[in-house]
Amino acid sequence: MRAHARTLRRSIRQTTRTVSFSVTILGSTSAKPTPSRHPSAQVVRLHEQYYLVDAGEGAQQQMIRYGINPLRLRAVFLSHLHGDHCYGLFPLLSTLGLYGRRTPLAVYAPAPFGEVLDGFLRHFGADLPYAVEPHETDTTRHALLFENRTLEVWSVPLRHRIPTAGFLFREKEPPLNVSKQAIAKYGLSVTHIAAAKRGEEVRLDDGTPLPSEELTYRPYRARSYAYLSDTNFSARAAKLCAGADLLYHEATYAAAERRTARERGHSTSEEAARAAITAGASRLVIGHFSSRYDGAEPMLGEARRLFPATEAAEEGRTFDIPENRIRL
Repeated sequence: MRAHARTLRRSIRQTTRTVSFSVTILGSTSAKPTPSRHPSAQVVRLHEQYYLVDAGEGAQQQMIRYGINPLRLRAVFLSHLHGDHCYGLFPLLSTLGLYGRRTPLAVYAPAPFGEVLDGFLRHFGADLPYAVEPHETDTTRHALLFENRTLEVWSVPLRHRIPTAGFLFREKEPPLNVSKQAIAKYGLSVTHIAAAKRGEEVRLDDGTPLPSEELTYRPYRARSYAYLSDTNFSARAAKLCAGADLLYHEATYAAAERRTARERGHSTSEEAARAAITAGASRLVIGHFSSRYDGAEPMLGEARRLFPATEAAEEGRTFDIPENRIRL
């Protein structure tokens, strides 16, 4: 009897553990590094799993500097093959071998990344104790690239000078919880609770049917993070990120440099804000600032005039995406 009671208490216990979802900025400048800024790199953390997004020079040093263990990386996502987004990957691959990594590392990148990786492995990676698994990204399609129990990562076609894709990190829906009120009202058993959590109809002992949706709820709303790397303004890309809790969008140039941005396949601060508005994003982070600017203030001020919930990408800063818990 006591064992049954313990099982029942475990079944009705509501989820209270906070599930982390955050983005840490490792690099925020465009093509040329500066004394205070590194090229593009970020780490996305979800459910204690880590994903590297772009890998400019110094990415591994930045990870160490900000307390991120490179051995915890589950996968790497490269938006495109310009050097300021990928030169930092290859020393990281070597260091992971020195750290003793044994599990394979998946790298998602546009062609011809496979050829580039083959050259690196031939000359520098013959003794790596783990496998590097390249996955080619079709930058013309919005497609599912990666999936596990808690996360989906989708490609987002972008408009740059070479094939480029952004990434949409979408948390999967959390498991159903059964409300305490329903358990007390109907006297639900462990068997009933388990069936309701699976989304099945529950039938009481007297034959009364109860749809799962009358008994259950999602403990929190699934969250999403969109990374829109080097690109001209693209309404299509923004719409593919509809409802993002946090949107990163490049803002290489201030608004006065709109023509230069268009010619070079980049965006201005105002265009980044327009993308956030088009996406219906909750918050915007801008980065990839040209080295011609001493700081991010010109771009930040312009973006905030259109989209007030804008922050600048600052190296070492972590942007949390809090849970939107349902209170019953």
